[in-house]
Amino acid sequence: MYDLVIIGAGPSGLEAAIQASKQGVKTFIIDEFYRAGGRLLGQLHQEPNGEWVNGLAIAENLINEAKAFNVQFKLEASVIHLEKSDNGWIIYTNKGVYKTKALLLATGAAERTIALPGNTLPGVISIGAAQVLGNVNRVLPGKRGIIIGVNPLTMAIARELQLCGGNLEGIYLPPKNIINKQDSQPLEIMQRMMGLGNLAPSMLMRIGSKFVPPKLAIQFYPKNGMKVWGIPIYMRKVVTRIIGKTQVEAVEVQHVDIEGNAIGNPEFVPVDFVCLSGGLRPLIELAELAGCDVLHKEALSGAVPLHSESMETKQSGLFLSGNITGVESAKVARAQGKVAGQAIVNYLQPTIDPNKELLNRLAVGVKKARQEALIQFKPNIEQVRSTVYHQYKHG
Repeated sequence: MYDLVIIGAGPSGLEAAIQASKQGVKTFIIDEFYRAGGRLLGQLHQEPNGEWVNGLAIAENLINEAKAFNVQFKLEASVIHLEKSDNGWIIYTNKGVYKTKALLLATGAAERTIALPGNTLPGVISIGAAQVLGNVNRVLPGKRGIIIGVNPLTMAIARELQLCGGNLEGIYLPPKNIINKQDSQPLEIMQRMMGLGNLAPSMLMRIGSKFVPPKLAIQFYPKNGMKVWGIPIYMRKVVTRIIGKTQVEAVEVQHVDIEGNAIGNPEFVPVDFVCLSGGLRPLIELAELAGCDVLHKEALSGAVPLHSESMETKQSGLFLSGNITGVESAKVARAQGKVAGQAIVNYLQPTIDPNKELLNRLAVGVKKARQEALIQFKPNIEQVRSTVYHQYKHG
């Protein structure tokens, strides 16, 4: 039996493993991918201070540190069931059954789809998959493409694809329908994106994001888009369908008003690949299977399991960390992993005086990481997280 099994070898799971194992906790990590690192594997971006962040290098350093503390890995293993036992948890995978005293779910987030005709054609790919293809496998999805969906993930990965040599003709909104909902409304998207001026190299965009009202900004937004890193962002154009017989050949584009309603005649843009960027949602299925209560919090990008600030759940011996608790940056996920790792140490070693001071310092580190994060996925995350912690404590 292990002291700790972690499901998810991303930034949060790796940090938790290091934090726990260096204090003598026998730790085992399970991940369905062939390589540990999670979302770090695709990350390559420049911080506002000019420093480059190489996710591959960060992942490699974390993996090596974990292995130095005898953390064991089981990769390409899918968890198919888990259940509570008298002395911990039992995890069933396609590679075997594992027993543990404590269990950490660091399963991360999944990409949301975008609904439009032609989205199953060869050459259509999720933006996260395109990111991994470029940064990990050094393969581009095509020669000339576009991104559908304007959100923080789009802005970060568009730049990464460009650095890998990808030719992006533009970033467009998805069509207005019951699935895409507010993601297709220019005014709504502008309101969300106003806080992302720090991602743009243009001083005009940085200043404008602080002083120009969203409605005024979208009304006077250039018809032919505004370029960021040379890539046009079309806030008043939607892709209504993807065209092709055996693979992607072009997209149909429609001008829209600030509410997302079509105006004028459509135009056609020849492309051979399309990246869909519908945003992320927490992967909570295993937490639900374990019996966790679930809350829906839009600021956290969807449904999240009820948990405390120290990453505990109401299920004995079950902890969470990373994007399963709400979608944020890898920096926040890593900081949460440290908190979860220390909370698990305290849980497993009750006869030893729990290091509450260290746990509190690590919790403060999560807030600091959030403040310093390059990407803020949603507004008011700190306040919403406080409501989750309050409900855990008093609800």
